[in-house]
Amino acid sequence: MKNKNILWLYVFLIVGIIDLVLTAEQNAELRIYTKPFIILPLAIYFYQISKDLKGTILRKAMIAALAFSWLGDILLLYPQLFLYGLGAFLMAHICFIISFKLSQEKPFEIGQVNFIKLFFYNLPIYIPAAIMYYLIQANLGALKIPVVIYILVIVTMVTTARERFKKTNSSSFWQVFIGAFVFMISDGILALNMFFQQFPESGVMVMGTYLLAQLLIVMGVRAHFIN
Repeated sequence: MKNKNILWLYVFLIVGIIDLVLTAEQNAELRIYTKPFIILPLAIYFYQISKDLKGTILRKAMIAALAFSWLGDILLLYPQLFLYGLGAFLMAHICFIISFKLSQEKPFEIGQVNFIKLFFYNLPIYIPAAIMYYLIQANLGALKIPVVIYILVIVTMVTTARERFKKTNSSSFWQVFIGAFVFMISDGILALNMFFQQFPESGVMVMGTYLLAQLLIVMGVRAHFIN
């Protein structure tokens, strides 16, 4: 059964590579048939391997995150639906935050918090987010408030992933943290291309980092409950 489940990862990678090729060729017409099917096999894979977690909030949150990502992929195919796509990925990130919080030891334990130390730990996350916002803010117009909210949520997602350090196994921590950070990079490239300076390689860079991020997050959460 485990070997059969791995086939869904191969499907995810194959569809993702095909979509990357079409993105590089700027073939928007055919991408309508590939992009909506990127996340589906990854979601099926997680659904199959997480049956032991049936009924748990962790499983529901992860499946919801992948479902919102799937919806966001479809909506972002159409420029006029950008705000709705942004909303879908906002919900995906909130679900990922819940998943990251639950996929650690004693997730609700409250201990002493050194806010100064915490700030410096998270500084490598805050700096690129702040730079990206500084570069795009002049061109956001009416989207300024939604984009600010989105940036705050994705930064929270990455910091939540970082806070899992020593609260799960090493494999789970690094895959989830790197995946979350790469997700922020993917969104940053998309924002810079849309609101700062367009560049032809952006599409491939956005999708390449996006595929890697989703795969790492799923495999990282898997590593937590498998081990």
